[in-house]
Amino acid sequence: MQRITISVDDDLLEQFDALIRERGYGNRSEAFRDLVRDRLERERLASVSAPTCVGCLTYVYDHAMRELPRRLTLAQHAHHEISIATVHLHLDHDNCLEAAILRGRTEDVKGFAAEVITQRGVRHGHLWLVPVDLRLEGHHHGAGEQHDHDPGADDGVPELPHVHSRPKT
Repeated sequence: MQRITISVDDDLLEQFDALIRERGYGNRSEAFRDLVRDRLERERLASVSAPTCVGCLTYVYDHAMRELPRRLTLAQHAHHEISIATVHLHLDHDNCLEAAILRGRTEDVKGFAAEVITQRGVRHGHLWLVPVDLRLEGHHHGAGEQHDHDPGADDGVPELPHVHSRPKT
């Protein structure tokens, strides 16, 4: 880890310290690192240097709106390769909140989010993204990892590949 020194004017430092207290950071360094990571991720996502990502799409919608729940379900099925899981919450008699966990090509994830958020009856849509390096691998984990079978055993159960999603920052 490197140590750096920066100079900031008093007003900016006062606002930064207020943010640190508000969010509960232990020190300025932790807050500064998070700000830098956030900015780097946004820059990557705005360019071609973040071809893959993981994300969370949240939105509120009126489940009583004609055909909207069906259209949302069809959109999720049409993009099953990037949709990992969805959590559904009933807010009241008419409104539902959904959170969809997504993983895949950044372009595809953004496209799916736009398709959902722009549906008539969907409100408060937000997509949160983290650039990642995605790799599909089949390998054995170290001792102590739980498996449904002994990965070293010749039991006819193949070691299935799984996805590693390593954050870029």
